[in-house]
Amino acid sequence: MRMYYGSICEAVEKVKRQYAETDPFQLCKDMGISVLYKDMGKDADSCKGFFLPQSRIRCIVINNNLSYELQRVICSHELGHAVLHKNIAGVRDFHDFNMFNLNSERENEANIFAAELLLKDEDVYTTLNEDTTFFQAALDMRVPFELLDFKFRVMKWKGYKIGVFPVYTQSNWLKNAVDGGEDF
Repeated sequence: MRMYYGSICEAVEKVKRQYAETDPFQLCKDMGISVLYKDMGKDADSCKGFFLPQSRIRCIVINNNLSYELQRVICSHELGHAVLHKNIAGVRDFHDFNMFNLNSERENEANIFAAELLLKDEDVYTTLNEDTTFFQAALDMRVPFELLDFKFRVMKWKGYKIGVFPVYTQSNWLKNAVDGGEDF
């Protein structure tokens, strides 16, 4: 089932309201989702993380070789899967195949969830109005520019006057994300 910006934004707001929290690690703890850190390699194509529900146990696994900033993005993205796709996520989704557009749609939805959770509209709008570039704004907000691209899409849907996007990020951007530490 394809979700739209409105339902994803509502899901984020519901979680934030219910738990009075926006930190993805604390949200996982409050929601009973275990977060595990495992060595999954340091190469650009290494696994960054995944959400794995098994029976009634839900777990997010994050590559411990990543910077805290990227781990935070990964956690938010996987939390998006836990919230939005709780009835369809499973081991079969762990595969890295993009043969079906449905997988791509789920990845887009989780990216939108992460962007909406981590970036406040007001902060993004204020930063952009400080006569800064798109890429500098991402650095200032300590997020990868790809995540800011997803936030731009949401803000444009909400009616904010935002110019042309300098990039168009694909759904699988996290798979190939390069960790630049604190400097995305």
